Amino acid sequence: MKHQFQIIAALVLIASAASSFAATSVKATVNGMVCAFCAQGIEKRLSKLPAAHAVFVDLKQKVVVVEAKDGQTLDGKAITAEIVDAGYDVTKLETVEQSVADIKASMKAKK
Repeated sequence: MKHQFQIIAALVLIASAASSFAATSVKATVNGMVCAFCAQGIEKRLSKLPAAHAVFVDLKQKVVVVEAKDGQTLDGKAITAEIVDAGYDVTKLETVEQSVADIKASMKAKK
């Protein structure tokens, strides 16, 4: 668990440095989501974060993406905490330079 938080802290620093790009998002792989209600609950919780512009949850691929508002930085620890508090496990967290719309489109193209 300690190692996970060290990784998250590093990702937050990366997100801060990359804030000059068009769209910065935090992408998490989440275990434990089994139904649409699970996905909806996570989306609702993460949408309330102050820096969140958009949230996308893909139940089949177990992916949660939070896009930052322009000029703001997402807190990876806060995102992880919200997901864990909701009863799910975050197995991977990464910062990506894509918008939620771009990620949705690329996932749809893969199907």
